[in-house]
Order: sequence, then C-alpha cells, then structure tokens
Amino acid sequence: MLRNKGLIEDRVILDERGVAEKVEVLASMLRSYASGRRIGIVGIQTGGVFLAKRLLDILRRQGVDTEPLGVLDITLYRDDILLGLQQPLVRHTEIPFEVNGADIVLVDDVLYTGRTVRAALEALVEFGRPKAIRLCVLVDRGLREYPIQPDFVGLVVQTKPDERVQVELRETFAKMDRVVVYKKA
Repeated sequence: MLRNKGLIEDRVILDERGVAEKVEVLASMLRSYASGRRIGIVGIQTGGVFLAKRLLDILRRQGVDTEPLGVLDITLYRDDILLGLQQPLVRHTEIPFEVNGADIVLVDDVLYTGRTVRAALEALVEFGRPKAIRLCVLVDRGLREYPIQPDFVGLVVQTKPDERVQVELRETFAKMDRVVVYKKA
C-alpha cells in the first residue's frame, strides 16, 4: 500500500509514539464532541479508514456511544478522474447507519488541497442529509485549493507543494506507524 515511486524520504515528522499520542488527542477531542450526541464516524478510503477504526476503538473502550464504522470510497467523485490518466480503482463503500439527521465525523489521514474532502462530501450526501458533518484529520499540511478546514487536527505541518506527506500505519503493511515527508528523488 505504500506508494512512493520516484520519491525519497526527507524527514519523519511523527514516529510511532507520536502517531499514538496524536490519535489519543484526536480521540479525546471526539469524545468531547460526542458528549450528548451519537456520532457516526466515516473513514475515507484508504488511509482514513484505518485512522477512523483506531479512533472508534478508543472511543468505544471509553464508553462513547457511536454508530458502526462507515467506509467511504470517493473514487468516482474525484475531479481528476476526468483526466483519464489511469483506470480508477473503485473500493468498498458502506455506511451502516442512517445518514439523514446524523452527526457525522469524516476522517482522513492527511488534509492537503481539500479536493479529497470535497469529493467525500459529495459522495456522503448521496446517502442522505446529515445534521452535521465534521472533519477529523491526523495531519493538516496546508496548501489548500478549496475552502475546507478540519474541525479536529492531530498535527499541522508546513510543507512545499512538491513534497508528499505519507501516513504509514501497520495496517498498510508498514513496519511501524509513522508520518513521513517525501521529496522527489
């Protein structure tokens, strides 16, 4: 799942301990948000799903009442799909709760231009009209092209447009959890 062709590792911005701490911080923020409401957590394929599952597991261990985990594939909603650069890989989508009137927390690993989140919002409203949608990301790297801002953020990092921020988790066959900035070789 690690996809870094033509890139070399520049710097590690979160090691395994740092990732665990940031996930705990995000879970704490979500626990506060969930007070008095039942939230639905929806992970954006693929990196957001693994983060969403971790957050949901922590919240449930702490007794927070949540909907079952939602998984959202945005492939067909991306604005770059029309460029036809390659055949899109469509993944699984499952929202196992009623979206109409729901308080939804949309989860992704990295927020960059905002295009992924725009596509996710478009895909999500196909399932109904939520009461509210909040955005939770592990890393906000800035450089937005759309007016989209996260509600819950683990780490804000300044990057350059030619860099790539990659969240590497054990669930994606990484040797360890970490967040790495890659640059062109």
